[in-house]
Amino acid sequence: MTVPSAWNLSTNTALISGAGSASGIGWAAARALGELGARVAITATTDRIHERVAELRDLGIDAIGFVTRLDTEAQLANLTKELAIAGVVPSILVNNAGMVSVGDDGMLSGDIMQEIADWNRGLTINLTTAFLLTRAVIPAMRAAGYGRIITVSSVTGPVMASRGDVAYAAAKAGMVGLIRALAVDEAATGITANAVAPGWIATGSQLDSEEQEGHLVPARRSGTAAEVASAIAWLATPGAGYVTGQVIVVDGGNSVGEQRLL
Repeated sequence: MTVPSAWNLSTNTALISGAGSASGIGWAAARALGELGARVAITATTDRIHERVAELRDLGIDAIGFVTRLDTEAQLANLTKELAIAGVVPSILVNNAGMVSVGDDGMLSGDIMQEIADWNRGLTINLTTAFLLTRAVIPAMRAAGYGRIITVSSVTGPVMASRGDVAYAAAKAGMVGLIRALAVDEAATGITANAVAPGWIATGSQLDSEEQEGHLVPARRSGTAAEVASAIAWLATPGAGYVTGQVIVVDGGNSVGEQRLL
C-alpha cells in the first residue's frame, strides 16, 4: 500500500523513549511510525527493549534499540554517543518515558504533604526526562530545518486531577508548558512541538481500579495504546506541519462528559 505524501515518513528517523512494554504506548507509537515508513530507535531501561526491536523487525520495520535511563545529563550524554555511533539522527522525537521504570520501587504518589524526595523524583522521571532528551536532539533538528516533537502527557494535570497524586499531575502539566514554550521558540526553525494527553488506557500497567474507571467514561471503555499512537503518528507527519503547541486529548470523552450516571 502506498502511503499518502502527507503521511509518508520514509525519509525520517523517529526516537521513542519508554518503549519497553509490549502493551505500552511507546511500542505502539514505534509501530505506527514504522508502518508509515520511518526508521525507529526505541529506548527502555532494561534489555527487554531488544524483544521489542525484534518484533518491529518482524513487521518489516527498520528498528534499533538502546538500554538507557534518561534522568541525568550523564545518561543522556552516553545515549547521544550511542545514537551517533549507530547513525541515528532523529527528525521525530516521542517523549513517552515516565511514570515508573522497570526496577524502580514503584509509582510515587501522595498529596501535598509528601516527602520532598518523592516530589523531586516524580518531576524527574516524568518531566526532566523529556527536557533532557529534547535538549539532546533538537540541535540536529534545527540544523536540518525540520523536526517533530511529540510528548506523551496525560489528562491528569493539564485537564483533570486524581486524588493524592500532586507530583505526577504537576509534572504532566509541566510537559504541556514545555511543548508550548518549544512551539513558540522553534516554529521559525521548522520544528513543531505538541502533546497527546491520554485518559484511561488499557496497557499492562493499568490498575484494576483504572479499568473500572474506564467503564464510566462516555465511550464506556478504556482506550488502547494503538489509539493513542494514532494521534502521535499524525502529529509526526508532514501534513501536521501547521499544528504546534497543541494538546490532543485521547480520553473517550471523559474530560467533557459532565454526568457519570445514566
